[in-house]
Amino acid sequence: MWKKKSVHQLVKFSLFFHPIPPWKTQISGRTSFSFLGGSNRFYISSNQASRLQQSHLVKMKLDTPEFHKLFTSELKTLIALFEKNKHEIRIAGGPVRDLLMGKVCHDVDLATTATPTQMKEMFELEGIRMINNKGESHGTITARINDKENYEVTTLRIDIRTDGRHAEVEFTKDWQLDAYRRDLTINAMFLDVDGTVYDYFNGIEDVNNRKVRFVGDPADRIQEDYLRILRYFRFYGRVAATAEEHEEATLKAISENAEGLKGISGERIWLELQKILTGNHAASIVKAIVQTGVYKYIGFPDSLSLEEFESVCERTEGSVPTPMTRMAALFSDVDQIYEMNKRLKVSTDELKTCLFVVMYRDQSPGENVMQYYQHLIASLAGKENKPHERVVELLKYKGMGETRKAIETWNMPRFPISGKDLLEMNVKKGPVFSKALGELRRRWIESDFQMTREELLDTIGEVLSDIRS
Repeated sequence: MWKKKSVHQLVKFSLFFHPIPPWKTQISGRTSFSFLGGSNRFYISSNQASRLQQSHLVKMKLDTPEFHKLFTSELKTLIALFEKNKHEIRIAGGPVRDLLMGKVCHDVDLATTATPTQMKEMFELEGIRMINNKGESHGTITARINDKENYEVTTLRIDIRTDGRHAEVEFTKDWQLDAYRRDLTINAMFLDVDGTVYDYFNGIEDVNNRKVRFVGDPADRIQEDYLRILRYFRFYGRVAATAEEHEEATLKAISENAEGLKGISGERIWLELQKILTGNHAASIVKAIVQTGVYKYIGFPDSLSLEEFESVCERTEGSVPTPMTRMAALFSDVDQIYEMNKRLKVSTDELKTCLFVVMYRDQSPGENVMQYYQHLIASLAGKENKPHERVVELLKYKGMGETRKAIETWNMPRFPISGKDLLEMNVKKGPVFSKALGELRRRWIESDFQMTREELLDTIGEVLSDIRS
């Protein structure tokens, strides 16, 4: 019935207000409102209450190939179980956004009115295995269906209190309250199994217009979890059609709350940065990160070149660089890289990629470019892990596309000498042994891999004499 074109062509709106009755209260001298959330009341500010009452529910019907493809037999089994036990269950957040954008979803997040205890009872009764119970305190139960697919199902919840990193939650059965606690409007929608999208905060319109906005007041959302600053930038790169169309109020809130990132672990920050660095509008977003002062708290150096980063983004476009390949453009020397790693704690492989690019990016390959990089790979083999891959990333950084493609398909010849050859010539293991093997390898590379085993062994006397002299 629905054609896969724009969101406007997919939408059949049903618009109505969905007020929630508040109880006026005084907390710490401020006027606040309490709402029923599960068995208890929870409190929000008068500004938040006003925004909640001003929100409205927009519904639309979604009927696309991507939507229908989502419902595997495993997902249908899971949904049927909740329906049998009279618990509401809907697809939540990211998958809804992606479906509205016409994208295929590979991961499905689900939300339900069932409590974790009720879910566990259901799954145990049906013999469904539950795995990874770390999320249970926040309402998430992971079920493995047909021993094939894992699904995370989270109880609708509200944040009782937050510290900028973690939240204490209480369960609710109100979908609007759960939507309000989410970060961005495009991530605050729900999708029913019949294709009905539930949108309380103009998420559908924002997806259609490729706008990235916080739910409610940006400062409130950021202060609940300061990592949302980087999540905002990541989703801007993923959703926004053009660069540098941030709302002024959003950038102001980010700038005023950037210091809160000091309390976020480097590992969590790096997970977000990786996607920002390799996503759309990376140069523009990094510029905004610098202008808002966010860079001070995420491992970036105090002095960096946005021009170099922009150039590298242009040169690496379409070549699928690693995040570190692009990030290397922000560093002027290896000392800055080691300082970055104190904050972000990247993997050893990522650190070595960054160091390699910075150390070799300014070296001239001379006239025979292909030979230079072949020799570089061969000279590092055995000393450096993954020299071939690192040279490829270096060539991406430098924008040397043709050379990169040639290097990617080049297979380094096998070094014809082994340690056994030297032992048979009565060279004992030790410092001289290692130096001799290294010198023979150097001569082989300098011959452009042409010297044979016999030719190399004929030089062993000369090599040993030079080492011992």
